[in-house]
Amino acid sequence: MGSMSRIWTHHGLAALRNGIGLYMLNWRDSFGRRVLIFMAAGIERRLKDLGIILPALPQPGGNYLPARTVGPMVYLAGVISIRDGEVITGTAGAGRTIEEGYAAARACALIQLAVLTTHLGPLDKIKNIVTVNGYVNAIPGFPDSPKVINGASDLFVEIFGDAGRHARTAIGVPALPRNALVELQMTVEV
Repeated sequence: MGSMSRIWTHHGLAALRNGIGLYMLNWRDSFGRRVLIFMAAGIERRLKDLGIILPALPQPGGNYLPARTVGPMVYLAGVISIRDGEVITGTAGAGRTIEEGYAAARACALIQLAVLTTHLGPLDKIKNIVTVNGYVNAIPGFPDSPKVINGASDLFVEIFGDAGRHARTAIGVPALPRNALVELQMTVEV
């Protein structure tokens, strides 16, 4: 394992690589095959090391749940771009830049992590970020919605490592609630 240090725990093998704690679960599947899964450990510590503070949760804008767990999956409702209690508004390609959209997508991702913290407790329970659906309030024909939604995707990989890599949709839309610049919906595995 090269630069990886290892210690055995009563649950599996804990390891440290590039300053990110990893936890290896070791068991046999229903066919008797050995299964190894590496997942991040100490996500709250990772957030602290990155200087990231999760925001307060906004009030839901309707009659719905912010998150619902079904089996090992947690489905999160869409959240709009909010920073310091204010909606990040505007239209990409008409007064708002890719960089501003990127920051708005990152703000959405932080809100989703705050939702998950309220719903699950410690973020270490997350095995994988499965899907991210990003919507960008944009002019017709705006070609850079994927670059905007990278603000969320990059953050998830920065925090969760490989477990943060996900399937994704990034599309431009003509309007979002409260004229928000970005909305983000996602699914995680626990």
